[in-house]
Amino acid sequence: MTNPTTSKRALSRRTLLTGAGAALGVLGGVTGARALAADQPAVPVPAATTAQSSETPAGFASFAWLGTSGWRIRTPTTTVLLDPYVTRFDTGLAAGKFSATTRLRVDPAALDAVLGAPGTPEGAVGSILVTHTHWDHFADVPHLARTRGATVFTTLTGYHLALAMGVPQKQLAVVRGGEEMHLGDLVMRVVPALHSRTASGALLFPGLHTTVPARPRTIADLPEGDTLSYLLRSPQGRSVLLLGGSDYDDQALRGLRVDTVALPVPSTDVTADYAGRLLAALDNPGQVVLVHWDDFESPLANPPLASESTRDRMARLTEQIRRLSPGTEVVVPEYRTPLQLL
Repeated sequence: MTNPTTSKRALSRRTLLTGAGAALGVLGGVTGARALAADQPAVPVPAATTAQSSETPAGFASFAWLGTSGWRIRTPTTTVLLDPYVTRFDTGLAAGKFSATTRLRVDPAALDAVLGAPGTPEGAVGSILVTHTHWDHFADVPHLARTRGATVFTTLTGYHLALAMGVPQKQLAVVRGGEEMHLGDLVMRVVPALHSRTASGALLFPGLHTTVPARPRTIADLPEGDTLSYLLRSPQGRSVLLLGGSDYDDQALRGLRVDTVALPVPSTDVTADYAGRLLAALDNPGQVVLVHWDDFESPLANPPLASESTRDRMARLTEQIRRLSPGTEVVVPEYRTPLQLL
């Protein structure tokens, strides 16, 4: 794929949306949602009926979606974040003027408002799980690690980028896939995964870091750096698989038999037999939660905004899941709304 930082030829918006895992879509045909007019380019997406905003679920852990592939998971003893991206800055993507030289920035006030202030019980974080190091998954991670003292589980590329961005080495844990360990009262298994591809099969911002680079300044300075997923298990034995990239290695998923999978939407019409292979590998999980469909350049305000193209993609994916696995519930979350997934 041509490097967007040097190419003089404009990349198509669809290519960028798919490659970045950036589906800006509106839901159609998913549980609890109504169809919207085709001429609405960016509109609110109604919440699924399973998401209750007024009360905390009675399960072992409370899951709150942070947009894109991000989650905050709270258990009786710990708080875990996955791919927390709250700052939300404009790259020109929604306007069809994507700029790979967009400067990275962090909004501490927005992070504190959503996640709680450092030094408070609300803002305490024990661990941060990183699926890959594109900006919409990683840009807020170094600040959160530095201000909350959390351990960051990430790839070797993420390790070196975090060091370059001021995270103390003692807070960094490199994982590759296959590791299984305790995170407070959770058991975490690291599962190898794949990132989404563009329509031509390319990857946005490919690359690895095997040494500490110069401090990243732009979104192109945060390459993909390999992709992981994380399986979390409760003491009662329930399990949820959290994907950050919207492709997967079905061989790595076989035998996991999870109850719930959080499934990013963007590559669902690029990867061959996306729904069929996933459902077969996971033995038809009871629940699929659709993520990474929102406009991730807008603030975290409900109902989430999205664009028409991904509405169609989500509708097709939902129809495929229901046809192939009628017993699987499809859930569309709202921002920061508690879900009982464990």
